[in-house]
Amino acid sequence: MNPTQSVDVQALLNASRFSRYQWLVFFLCFFVVLLDGFDTAAIGYIAPSLINEWGVSKPQLAPVLSAALFGLAAGALSAGPLADRLGRKNVLIASVLVFGLGCLASGFAANLDQLTVLRFVTGVGLGAAMPNAVTLMSEYCPDGKRSMITNAMFCGFPLGAAFGGFLAAWMIPQFGWRSVLVLGGVAPLLLIAVMLLALPESVRYMVAKGFSAERIRAVLVRINAAAAAGAVRFTMAEKAPATAAKSGLGTVLSRQYIVGSLSLWVAYFMGLVIFYALINWMPILFRDAGIDAKTATLISALFPLGGVGAIFAGWLMDRYNADRIIAVGYALTAVSIWAIGQAVGQVGTLMAVVFVAGTIMNTAQSSMPALAAAFYPTQGRATGVSWMLGIGRFGGIAGSFLVAELQRRQLSFAEVFAVVAIPGVIATVALLVKQFAHPARPTGEAGARQGEALGH
Repeated sequence: MNPTQSVDVQALLNASRFSRYQWLVFFLCFFVVLLDGFDTAAIGYIAPSLINEWGVSKPQLAPVLSAALFGLAAGALSAGPLADRLGRKNVLIASVLVFGLGCLASGFAANLDQLTVLRFVTGVGLGAAMPNAVTLMSEYCPDGKRSMITNAMFCGFPLGAAFGGFLAAWMIPQFGWRSVLVLGGVAPLLLIAVMLLALPESVRYMVAKGFSAERIRAVLVRINAAAAAGAVRFTMAEKAPATAAKSGLGTVLSRQYIVGSLSLWVAYFMGLVIFYALINWMPILFRDAGIDAKTATLISALFPLGGVGAIFAGWLMDRYNADRIIAVGYALTAVSIWAIGQAVGQVGTLMAVVFVAGTIMNTAQSSMPALAAAFYPTQGRATGVSWMLGIGRFGGIAGSFLVAELQRRQLSFAEVFAVVAIPGVIATVALLVKQFAHPARPTGEAGARQGEALGH
């Protein structure tokens, strides 16, 4: 091989089979996101137990249900710019440490105030972990499979949330609600040991930041030794338009990206209004509708389980217009959420409708990080993904308080779900605006927009 050869790292990834080393990155990021989903949803599953043990009212639960969401927003908004400066791996491991310790400590809270503070701390770690896992994974993917693989990894979040529901239904009667939080804290701490030993830094980040050729080569030879072993220089062509911005946030807010950024923020915000309104309140709403507590928890757990449909959506996004694919998903979400409110009193029908609604809603929502990762260039990718997730978290906060307010106003079961369906329509419109402002090609299409080339 020519010892002066220059290799484009993305071209190498595109030309290579998806290696065992990339699968290692996939599974480590998958488990981070799975534990993120478990810990995020845990508070909703233990909420009925908190009402019984501490004698609090449902409106009093709103702060503790939303505390992690404030933390999620703070963690996401800060972690992206940090990861664009310090690296994806370092920030990801620190994030997992924070949410593991926070969740573990939450299991020993003595009252609602302590639990609220500890859920905020947990949320900071959760919010910082998610965008960095998405960014790191996307930067190890070939162009033609990026959305599908990233979506498959992101499926860990709804699966973790659903697994938490099934596990909580078994653990709480046996060991009490605190056991759910203790488990949610211990598991991430064990995962950190593996991440320290096995997780690599993003190869695209290393090229963008001018890391040594030796360090970049050491990673790439584990993906394609024949293509990388003789290279002395590594480059990277950006498909997203280049900007003059000097920071990740400057890129996200630049003239070239601002309309798309705002559209992504609105769509993700509205999706999380729906997700957290339902994941936090469905067990209580179903119980109030006359369903026993255990059955209500099990039916609620079907909602996040449907997120596995995002793998198929990712496949479609790699081949067709990603904005339109997800917009259709949000439109169908609005219809299906409304349908949940019409199925009260029929447990079998309710189970089916909740599962279908969850499949559609979580497919659309779980596809959003891949959409954002493909939209931004490397210099602003972590910030772009994390700010979408961070600003979107305020939608989760709004969703939690929305249902509390609807409960206070004594809306009927059907009326609550009709109101919660409206954000799906707004998300649909936001993505159509993004497509109009930034006509997008399939993420894997050859000959997509060409920007600057980076190298070292």
